[in-house]
Amino acid sequence: MDTPKEEQRCCGREFTREELGLIREVIETCTGLSRTEMSQTVCELLGWKRPGGGLKRPECMGLLERLEAQGLLKLPEKREIRRKKIARKVAPPTGEAPPWADLTGSVETFAPVEVELVQTREQRCLFRDLIRGHHYLGYAMPYGARSQYLAYVSKPRRQLVGCVQFSSPAWRMKARDQWIGWDDVTRGERLQRIVNNSRFLVLPKIDNLASKLLSCVLRRLRSDWKAQYAVDPWLVETLVDRERFHGGCYRASNWIALGETSGRGRMDRTHSRHGARVKTVMVYPLVRDAVGRLTQAHGG
Repeated sequence: MDTPKEEQRCCGREFTREELGLIREVIETCTGLSRTEMSQTVCELLGWKRPGGGLKRPECMGLLERLEAQGLLKLPEKREIRRKKIARKVAPPTGEAPPWADLTGSVETFAPVEVELVQTREQRCLFRDLIRGHHYLGYAMPYGARSQYLAYVSKPRRQLVGCVQFSSPAWRMKARDQWIGWDDVTRGERLQRIVNNSRFLVLPKIDNLASKLLSCVLRRLRSDWKAQYAVDPWLVETLVDRERFHGGCYRASNWIALGETSGRGRMDRTHSRHGARVKTVMVYPLVRDAVGRLTQAHGG
């Protein structure tokens, strides 16, 4: 097995050769631990935490898997997880229309629109099943931090009508980074002030529901994110697949279109997927002078 010779960067943090050696020592000596337990151990050992004190376990797992791909360590085999099934009503029996199928017309008819932060296990399962069954990208475990919401209309009955997910930002996006105007150092210091709208699902065909839902969730996102992660976000970003969508609900909600991605995707570090899926980069400032705050190197 090769010896680490260079530093590694992951999610804005540089890991020295000594730290990489320590990580490999943990993996080699703690043979009875699962992958999850190993990532937690490494986070605790290196003090790799979020501002609120939570361990960066998803990011650490990504680093460990990258080191394994480079031949620098060998992780234990993935364990099969048996989850207790929770009874939940998401999809109707085959042949029946979904409960939101008859909801059509203007959003004012169904107001008010309400959003709930996903907190319980049952809510998480419901969110996951809806995204998996109805979103064109399906469900994947969000990379890094995340906040998920379930959206409801109130009339003529309380009915689930959508899901919204926010997660950690992309490390690099040319259009976004040029618009902000920051260098690598400042981006590393300020990146976590950006939140990525990584999933957005609206189920019924109600006019203007999407923009209304966005408005509702963005009003509370900043306080929810700060309460959960002790970080005050200043900007929201999203990627709109230009082959599928125009991004009309974002534009109607005053989001700013910055340009297009290269099509690589946020995890394509080998540049092997260039041009595979080009998306429009859009942002929404949560505070005044968001760009000024993001380019300020210290304090705030």
